[in-house]
Amino acid sequence: MRTTLDLPEELIKEAMNITHTKTKTRVIIKALEELIRKTKISEIKNYKGKLDLDIDLDSIRGRQCRF
Repeated sequence: MRTTLDLPEELIKEAMNITHTKTKTRVIIKALEELIRKTKISEIKNYKGKLDLDIDLDSIRGRQCRF
């Protein structure tokens, strides 16, 4: 999808340098992917302590309790 954006050149250059990205398109795609990833992680964190899962991770992972 083609879109015309008016972005600060210095901001784009800094993002390209930090991420070692060669094109403006790729740096914007990376930024959008990272924004989506962080937002999803933040939403998942809202469930902390709210779900009661009766899961024994040791048995799932095939571990034996040493104690």
